[in-house]
Amino acid sequence: MNGVLLIAFLIVGGGAGAFGRWVLRRARSPAPVPAWPVAGITGALWVAAGWRWLGGGWPSWWLPVPLVLTALAVPLAVVDLRHRRLPDVLTLPAYPLLGTAVVAAALFGPGVGLALRALLAGLVFGCSHLLVHALSRRSLGAGDVKLSGAVGGVLGAVGWPAMFVGAAIAGVITVLLAVWPGWRDGVPHGPGLLGAAWLVSLFPGSGSEVIRWST
Repeated sequence: MNGVLLIAFLIVGGGAGAFGRWVLRRARSPAPVPAWPVAGITGALWVAAGWRWLGGGWPSWWLPVPLVLTALAVPLAVVDLRHRRLPDVLTLPAYPLLGTAVVAAALFGPGVGLALRALLAGLVFGCSHLLVHALSRRSLGAGDVKLSGAVGGVLGAVGWPAMFVGAAIAGVITVLLAVWPGWRDGVPHGPGLLGAAWLVSLFPGSGSEVIRWST
């Protein structure tokens, strides 16, 4: 039975990635990304989320959060690596989509406190990135700022310490990308933000509210 569920995660996740790629192609300023890598990676990461859920890594009410995050993260990370852009066509819908997933998790899990903490964390995380952008636009792009609030909301839903952990992981990923030669317009930070949020959503840590409510 678990195998069938994981296959379903692979298929539906692949479809979600393909849809994200289609949205990017149909945008007012198209940003094409390769079809099969986006669909394949999204499907594989949905399988990873399903495996964590089936293995008791966290409760069922948390599952929509990493799934929605993954469906957005893969196309956005690929388009940022390929075009050095984080198009509004995906960054702006990330707020209602991830917000809905977090609110659903709060209602079926710990309660409204989780949603309120996510909202406040999104504001703090987003404003901190806006400040960096205002001080040095070459260090952080406008797309990163638009994305940061949604990412911060996911980190805040996990717990306040997750914000600092996520920021640190994002920085490490960006530094690793900087080692790769060939960046002409600066190193993209979107993959770091998205990768950090994805890792934290899948592995919340023993002190997070997600884990406490799973026991």
